[in-house]
Amino acid sequence: MSTRPVVSQPALRVRVGILALVAAVACTADPAGAIDVKLSMEEAKKSLAAGREPMMKASDAAKPDEEVKKVLQHASMMTRVGADPEKEPCGTSAILRTKRFWLESFGRKEATESKKQNTSVRMPDEKILKYLDMPNLEIEVQLCGDDEYFAEGVQVAFQQGSKNIKPVDVSPAERGRKIELPNKTAAYRTRFVSRFAYDSFDANAKTKVVVFFLDGKQIEIEADFSKVK
Repeated sequence: MSTRPVVSQPALRVRVGILALVAAVACTADPAGAIDVKLSMEEAKKSLAAGREPMMKASDAAKPDEEVKKVLQHASMMTRVGADPEKEPCGTSAILRTKRFWLESFGRKEATESKKQNTSVRMPDEKILKYLDMPNLEIEVQLCGDDEYFAEGVQVAFQQGSKNIKPVDVSPAERGRKIELPNKTAAYRTRFVSRFAYDSFDANAKTKVVVFFLDGKQIEIEADFSKVK
């Protein structure tokens, strides 16, 4: 005949306390991850300011054109995954146009217009709300090939573990633009845009952005969404 071990009241209280703590942590964890799917109006205005302030400072610098260029280059890298075009002009990369991306870009436009009009220009709240309610993540893929039509019919998907996530839509790739590479060879660079529903993927997961060509070729871009805002 088996007997149950006797658990003292103090030990029982400790166990209950630990379980409660674990439950509290689980409830307060942010399931949306680093790509912020839900932003408040206050957070949106902070993002607008984050885009606006560096541009205002750059415009007031001794050499504004150079400083503005630096601001824009930095901004383009914040949500880019894959190759750095400054180091690999023909590398494959993707810019993830998150809600914060759009808001910060409009913050920079606010700064530019404020400078032109010599007054404070701000996006109205109703327009901010439209960006907060955006259902899709937009990505712009940039890649190179051997001729100007190499990317015709190109498709893209997210792979997260065994899950293959298709976009809501994919725009046709632009006609390739010829570029000269440092090794004296030429290539054609193009880009295309696609959109993925925020509720179709894990916004905090390591992901592969996979580009599919009509001839069966594939290119993969490693992306850690937990590091993208």
